[in-house]
This record gives sequence, C-alpha cells and structure tokens, in this order.
Amino acid sequence: MVPPPMARAPTPKVEDFDLRRATDARGFLGEYARMGGFTPKALADGVDVLRRMTKDGAKVLLSFPAAPIATGMRGVLVELVRRGLVHGLITTCGTLDHDLARTWGAYHHGTFQADDAELFRKGFHRLGSVLVPKDSYGELLEERLTQPLKDLFARTKSVSTRELSRYLGETLDDEPERETSLLWQCYKHDVPLFIPGPTDGAVGSQIWMRYQQDRSIRFDLLKDEQDLSDLTHGAKRLGGLILGGGISKHHLIWWAQFRGGLDYAVAVTTAVEYDGSLSGARLREAISWGKLKAKAPHVTIEGDATLIVPLLVAGWLAA
Repeated sequence: MVPPPMARAPTPKVEDFDLRRATDARGFLGEYARMGGFTPKALADGVDVLRRMTKDGAKVLLSFPAAPIATGMRGVLVELVRRGLVHGLITTCGTLDHDLARTWGAYHHGTFQADDAELFRKGFHRLGSVLVPKDSYGELLEERLTQPLKDLFARTKSVSTRELSRYLGETLDDEPERETSLLWQCYKHDVPLFIPGPTDGAVGSQIWMRYQQDRSIRFDLLKDEQDLSDLTHGAKRLGGLILGGGISKHHLIWWAQFRGGLDYAVAVTTAVEYDGSLSGARLREAISWGKLKAKAPHVTIEGDATLIVPLLVAGWLAA
C-alpha cells in the first residue's frame, strides 16, 4: 500500500554553515541549528532543551559511565557541579577509581591501535586511546585508600554510596589537585553522587578487602534509594542529562517514573537501539514506560560523549 504524500512541513530552510558567524560557542551552536542535519541539528536542539530546563528551574540529574572520567571530559562535568547546573550524579564505581587515580597520579595519551601485549609488558592498561600506568591505578588506590577506609569503618559499619562518595571527596581537602576532582567538587558543593553498582571497580574491591578484616561492614544501598526518592519526588520539575547507558542511565529514568516521568531530557549515545539494550534505547522509548513525560522536550544525540558533551555544555553555559 502506497502511503499518502506528506504535506509540506512549515519548517525553516536548510542554511549553510557560516564560519564568519561561528566566533564563539553561541555563534557555533547557532550555525549548527541552521544547518538542518544531521547530528549538529540534534546537538543544537539538545542545547535548547538544557537551556529550557534551567530557565524552568528544574532539578537536573546527570548520569554517565566511568570511562569519560579517564579523559579530559572530567573537567566539563566538574564545571557543571561547580556552577550548580546539576543537582545529583549517578555513575559507576569506576568513576571513583579514575577520579581518585587522576587526582593522585597521571594518565597519558595513547591510541586505539596500540599493541596491547606490549603495553601489558611495559606496565600500562589501555582504556580506549588513554594509557593508564599500572602504578597510577590499582597499586596507588590500594596504597592511598587503606587507611581512609579503615578510619571510615571504624566510625560506622554501614555506608551508602552517597556517604562514601562524600567521604572520599572530603579526604582530598589537602590535595594540591583537589580542584580538578569531581568527588571533591561534589563534596564542596554538597551535590550527591550515587553508585548503584559499588563493587564493580577498584574502590569497591578495596572495601571488599576491608571486609576480609571486618565482616560487619555493609553498603546501605537502600539508603541511597531513599535519597534518590526524596530528590526526585521533591523536584517540581525534573530534568535528565544522560551520557551513555547501562546502570547509570537506568537508575536515573527508573526513579523518574515514580514521580510521573522526566520533564526534560537530553541523551548522548553511540549504541544502536536494534539489540533492545537500554544503552541504545532512544529517549522516546522511555515514554512507553512512564519514565519520560509524553510532552517532555527531549532529544537523543548520536555520538561520542567526549566530543559532544564539551560542545553541548559550552552552548548551555553561553545561554
């Protein structure tokens, strides 16, 4: 059956990108908006949604996986916390690992095409195109965390991941690189950071090691859930900035459904939707679950978050 012809849509015409007008973030995003396609238009639309949610006074939750924290994109997320643009973070245990490791040590430029067997022999882990020296990761974290974790569990036998994240941020108070740390900035600005899967990383493993000496210590994950419930239900308007997928994304939209769904949402992903994964699911799918309101302004941007997010946030800050 041949579908009926589409009516002529009263939309703006496609315009060429004019480099003469792209002299700052606002001008650059303005040119993206006029291009009409493909990802640049989505990026410009994403900036518009972020500006609208801020103007509306929405509480904004940010979800992301750990990998970008191993890159310079960490600085963009730090700036969001510093400027009060996000009110809660949901991420994975690796975020604690990489944030602490980079505060105490250094990661280095690499390449996706590196010889991984050679890197292993030379004492490097590879995270995409980032090289992580072994002595800047596992050994360093064990050395620096043993006493702080011992002190923590001497005071209490049960901690939520929000409490753990705040405590770890506080321990960085005397570190010369503390301003670069996402954990320290969350502690300083009292922005809660949640880790739904706290044992899936080096920090979680160090707590497991502590558990070998003291079988009474516990994660209080239900306390985290109560805090998330209070945060989402206490928001007159709720927005989500969702980077990547997995457990972080799901936890954000999961709690949004219990207060009627997100009022605004912007997502960035490289995953495909055709395998049914949450990471690839476009925001429109969340409407069917009640996790995003049907009339909520939203956009999914396809692309590498380390490329997209600095542009997205630069446009947001230029509002």
